[in-house]
Amino acid sequence: MVLLAAAVCTKAGKAIVSRQFVEMTRTRIEGLLAAFPKLMNTGKQHTFVETESVRYVYQPLEKLYMVLITTKNSNILEDLETLRLFSRVIPEYCRVLEEGEISEHCFDLIFAFDEIVALGYRENVNLAQIRTFTEMDSHEEKVFRAVRETQEREAKAEMRRKAKELQQARRDAERAGKKPPGFGGFGSSGVTGGSSSSVISETIIEPEKPKIAPTPVRPSGPSKALKLGARGKEVDNFVDKLKSEGENIIIPSTGKRPSEASKALAPTINTESVHLRIEEKISLTCGRDGGLQNMEVLGMITLRVSDDKNGRIHLHVSNNDKKGVQLQTHPNVDKKLFTADSLIGLKNPEKSFPLNSDVGVLKWRLQTTDEALVPLTINCWPSESGNGCDVNIEYELQEEDLELNDVVVTIPVPSGVGAPVIGDLDGEYRHDSRKNVLEWCLPVVDSNNKTGSLEFSVAGRPGDFFPVSVSFVSKRTYCDIQVTKVTQVDGDSPVRFSTETSLVVDKYEIL
Repeated sequence: MVLLAAAVCTKAGKAIVSRQFVEMTRTRIEGLLAAFPKLMNTGKQHTFVETESVRYVYQPLEKLYMVLITTKNSNILEDLETLRLFSRVIPEYCRVLEEGEISEHCFDLIFAFDEIVALGYRENVNLAQIRTFTEMDSHEEKVFRAVRETQEREAKAEMRRKAKELQQARRDAERAGKKPPGFGGFGSSGVTGGSSSSVISETIIEPEKPKIAPTPVRPSGPSKALKLGARGKEVDNFVDKLKSEGENIIIPSTGKRPSEASKALAPTINTESVHLRIEEKISLTCGRDGGLQNMEVLGMITLRVSDDKNGRIHLHVSNNDKKGVQLQTHPNVDKKLFTADSLIGLKNPEKSFPLNSDVGVLKWRLQTTDEALVPLTINCWPSESGNGCDVNIEYELQEEDLELNDVVVTIPVPSGVGAPVIGDLDGEYRHDSRKNVLEWCLPVVDSNNKTGSLEFSVAGRPGDFFPVSVSFVSKRTYCDIQVTKVTQVDGDSPVRFSTETSLVVDKYEIL
């Protein structure tokens, strides 16, 4: 088989795309294609037509023809198979089979034709192989482009970070009563010498003192001073990134995982023969644009008696809850006694509570969609900038009677874009590049430290920074239910008892 040419032409014989596989002049191929419509018998449908010198093998394509010009001694079956492959290639590059679309993708078609036929002979290829060959995909080129884009993003992020440091330094200088022009040399020499860095630390820390309460609880000042000297290295490849993980992480002394925090909450206390454990778990889901989707608080009082002398007792419960909590006693507890006098005791007063076993005597549940009852509100506000997103996130303690410990706000960040550039910060932060999260760590959140904010910049889109999750522990329950006194059933004499109270997070997410 010798294939002379392949062409896409109109029904009038006008060539739109033609590829010659042997030496042929333009005049020769145009003459052959112009003669093609005149040879066709309009009364019958054929797939080929012959002249004295060549054979035309063709297939209609709506208003066009796909035509192969071969020698007369070529194998007609192979010609038809080749024609089908040519006809399947054209829709791969052209959405519609019209003259304008064919002309627009003419070079793509010619490159594909060259993969099918070489020097007049059919190549053993299929449609998938043709697609792969014409794409000319290069893994090395992709790696080079990814590395270059990463370096450009890191350079831009470093530029924004230094600009924010300069702006923050000027603001702090104005607060301290110094003249802003005196800070002009900060950009060139502020991070190079030990003496100048100490001046910067004083400037950053001193203005923060008026903001902090008489007993400061958040290390916002020192964290900013440490942040100025951090992240002095910029890596240029992925291997160095892996080796330098942790360079830009400020490890807080009190930031713990939720599981670790719940373990750390239980202090070492002297347990009495009557020991009470008051536990609450909170589950909360909020929308990123505001609004509480669901909030549920589950609580329980667990009693453990280790001395048979104190088996017959009453628990005096103080219920100061005003949020509409639902209470439920154990089936063996006298419900009428609890309803009338807020006392927890057995239905049969002659019986004793089980020894050396934990017994849940009272549980409660609060479920609401009232946004005013959210103990800690989180507002995450990502806004797109020229090279990524500027993210502002803030918290506010609405339940001022609570003291939250080991608060960790976890914000997801896009992978492969480098470390976030931290701006204003209350508390401390930790960037985990393996899990692609930024953890904002706050040792204590209470009435003296009820609000705070974090600002950072990183490449990404607004939706990349959700869901935001929060974890914390507290030594005080959300629903104010406590046991104030324990007395004997006979004589109402007081009994020494010990109590441990905890509030932990089961789920706390902003979706």
